[in-house]
Amino acid sequence: MRLETERLIITEFEISMSEGVHKNSLDEDTRRFVPDEVFETIEDARKTVEFLMSVYESGDGPLVYPVLLKDGTNIGYVQLVPVEEGFEVGYHIAKEYTNNGYATEALKAFIDCILTEKHLDRVYGICVAENVASVRVLEKCGFIRQFEGEGKYQGKDKAIATYVYAIN
Repeated sequence: MRLETERLIITEFEISMSEGVHKNSLDEDTRRFVPDEVFETIEDARKTVEFLMSVYESGDGPLVYPVLLKDGTNIGYVQLVPVEEGFEVGYHIAKEYTNNGYATEALKAFIDCILTEKHLDRVYGICVAENVASVRVLEKCGFIRQFEGEGKYQGKDKAIATYVYAIN
C-alpha cells in the first residue's frame, strides 16, 4: 500500500523505520491509551516491525501502515485489526505531531482504500472514552457512535466508545 495525501504518505513498514517506531512509542499518550504499543528499546520495535512486515504477505494479523510526513519523518500509523465483530481501525500520531490534523487526514485516506481493498462495507473504531482527541478524529472521519460505557479495551474493563463507519 502507498497512499499520499496533501501532507502525508501512508506506506508499508521497512526495518529502517524501527528507530522512529521506538521513538514515537515513548510519549505519554501511548503509555496512557495503548500501553501494549510502547517499545522501550529499538530492538523491541525492530521485532515488531519485522512481524508487521510479515503480515503484509500472510494477511494473518493486524495490517499496520506507518504515517510519514512528505519528508519521510515517521509520525505514527494507521491500522486495520481483525476483531470479533469484523475489523477495527486504529491510529496513533506521536505527541510531538498532534493537533495538526494528521490523524484525521491519514484516517480519511486510509478508510476508503482499506475498505475497498478488503471488500468490507463497515469498520469499527473503538477508543477509551476519555481520549477526546481520538473521539474527535473518528467523528470527523464520519464514524457514528454506537456505544459508550464499560467494555473491554486491551483486555481491561474501561469506559469505552465504539463507533462504526459503514458504506451505504
